[in-house]
Amino acid sequence: MTETEQNIESTEEATSSVEEAAPEMNAETTEAVVETATDVAEEPMPKTQEGMNWFVLRVASNKEDFVRNALEKKVQIEGVQHLVGRIMVPTEKSKTLTKTGKTKITETKLYPGYIFVEMKLVDARISQDVFFLIKETTGVGDFVGTAGKPTPMSEEEVDKMLYDSQAPEEVTEVKLEFAKGDHVNVKDGPFMGYEGTVDDIFPEKGVVRVLATVFGRQTQIDIEYWMIEKAD
Repeated sequence: MTETEQNIESTEEATSSVEEAAPEMNAETTEAVVETATDVAEEPMPKTQEGMNWFVLRVASNKEDFVRNALEKKVQIEGVQHLVGRIMVPTEKSKTLTKTGKTKITETKLYPGYIFVEMKLVDARISQDVFFLIKETTGVGDFVGTAGKPTPMSEEEVDKMLYDSQAPEEVTEVKLEFAKGDHVNVKDGPFMGYEGTVDDIFPEKGVVRVLATVFGRQTQIDIEYWMIEKAD
């Protein structure tokens, strides 16, 4: 075997060794990356980000969403994300049934006229730049506090606010706007014109059981919720 052939054979052996080792190295690397990504994905968002506090801000009625969106844009433009975290308008989310039987998510603001802002204090006070950024936004009033000084929310208040702000997909109960004992009128269907009292509710079916007097006898009637209305 010539010297050139020996060199070629040595090169091929070295290349083969690298190729055999490469899949094992790549597998270990891939597994490590997947494990790291999983750890990050499972880490929940803290109630309050480290070094920050929640504050309550009074805003013009029915302008809560407008103010929140305006503030979020200003925070991005001014690059003060390290001083201002989440800005929230807590809403109560519930599932309701339409007349066609479809489920829809409805939202109702829990604190009309207020929004909640997560901020970092600088020297035990809100940064002057952030303070004026917020105060100069259209629709903004004052911070909730004492003696004109914004007061951070307590941990219990934060817990309640964040719980109330649950995502729509976390809402499992179908809400029918009737309660046991309500006096109702039947406005549609074969029992239209009858009056009765709500005896039971079946949200998953969209059905309300009503006690009504039919032909002189008190009778239980299962009626689709959209066929009845609360009596005056």
